[in-house]
Amino acid sequence: MAPIPAPQAEPQDDPDGYVGLEAARAERLARERGWSTVRSLAPGTVITMEYRVGRLNFEVRGGRVSRAWKG
Repeated sequence: MAPIPAPQAEPQDDPDGYVGLEAARAERLARERGWSTVRSLAPGTVITMEYRVGRLNFEVRGGRVSRAWKG
């Protein structure tokens, strides 16, 4: 049987630091800091609750990040 790969480490980055930034700038910055997946969501978007290592989520209101969280 093939070995199970070890999960990648998440960037040592505080999601709260993205709040208030313009959405496109926040996404570029997150990718530069090593997040493998970045997704922008409208307020109230229905999403599944599975946790994905390396994913950063943004809730965007009026073109700016109003909330950011891992997974």
